[in-house]
Amino acid sequence: MSETETTSQAHGEPTRRDFLYLTTGMAAAVGAASVAWPFIDQMRPDASTLALASIEVDVSSLQPGMSLTAKWRGKPIFIRNRTEKEIEEANAVALSDLKDPVARNSNLPADAQATDVDRSAGKDKENWIVMIGSCTHLGCVPLGQAGEFGGWFCPCHGSHYDTAGRIRKGPAPQNLAIPTFSFVSDTVIKIG
Repeated sequence: MSETETTSQAHGEPTRRDFLYLTTGMAAAVGAASVAWPFIDQMRPDASTLALASIEVDVSSLQPGMSLTAKWRGKPIFIRNRTEKEIEEANAVALSDLKDPVARNSNLPADAQATDVDRSAGKDKENWIVMIGSCTHLGCVPLGQAGEFGGWFCPCHGSHYDTAGRIRKGPAPQNLAIPTFSFVSDTVIKIG
């Protein structure tokens, strides 16, 4: 055995010193984890935040042509019961005329096209449209039933959306986003 070799290196067996290093390292790791856990645990959302993960909105009072704005996760949500004329106007738009041809509907695959049906609540409820009411340019809240296309208009920078919430003119790069939603009953929409 040379002067620089330890007993464990010479014989290939662990020594008491190796055992002490290993147990000290494990005790330090457990101690660090127990000290860090309260800091990690406090970052979890509290019960009031989790309660806002989904909301239910009663839309029984919305006649065709009426809208309401709800609040979900701190964002405005536009819910509109569209008229037959608004649906016809939205269906008449060619996809090639759209600035953003993607539906941006969380209920559909990411590559779904921005047809009126894919922007609405579906074939059976095409008159219903539910969207996050934040302009996709800088996050302003657009005005309803306004603008050149009769949908939404963001006066801050001049973005015009049609009756299906699709960007048609202005600096906004994308259609208004559609959150995950479903009809719990004929008159109640669950968002989130």
